[in-house]
Amino acid sequence: MDVTIENLAGHKLPSAYPSRRAWLHVIVRDAAGAVVFESGALRRDGSIAGNDNDADAARYEPHYTRIERSDQVQIYEPILGSPAGEVTTELLTATRYLKDNRLLPRGFDKATADADIAVHGNAEQDVDFRGGSDRVRYEVPIPSGRSGPFTVEAALWYQPIGFRWAHNLEMQPSPEGERFVGYFEQHAERSGTVLARARMELP
Repeated sequence: MDVTIENLAGHKLPSAYPSRRAWLHVIVRDAAGAVVFESGALRRDGSIAGNDNDADAARYEPHYTRIERSDQVQIYEPILGSPAGEVTTELLTATRYLKDNRLLPRGFDKATADADIAVHGNAEQDVDFRGGSDRVRYEVPIPSGRSGPFTVEAALWYQPIGFRWAHNLEMQPSPEGERFVGYFEQHAERSGTVLARARMELP
């Protein structure tokens, strides 16, 4: 099955400060309502289930054209890199994008875009990632004994402050940083919001 997202904004989505991210949360249920597949759940601590960067500050989730496992999540985000090519959330040490697959506005041509606003990472070669939209294919293994019809729910989530951006402040302790992380933790399970949602039934 394919999930297509359209960006109706006149800019990349999400835009502005690089702590912001959007992602797909996809759930497949069988005829009895039991979950047979889920990708991109927001956890109570504000992290995204399956996201490499939330689990390990040195890694990040790549851009996908096809998702086949629950630990693969399509996340639209900028990932900053240091001069040594390491993942960073420190703006003063960031010199490049290791990944920038934020959803493009209509009319954006990634083949001719200036380097300052270019697409970076696997999305560069994804023919379905284009100005105004992206399409992701989900190939979901159905466990034996589960029967349809199957219900598919897909939602595009948005989070203004990602888990890693908040918790990296703990590496340089300060009263302000500790207070900020405390605020994030208090509201972590409500730190995301749904931008769009769709539902369909498959035989």
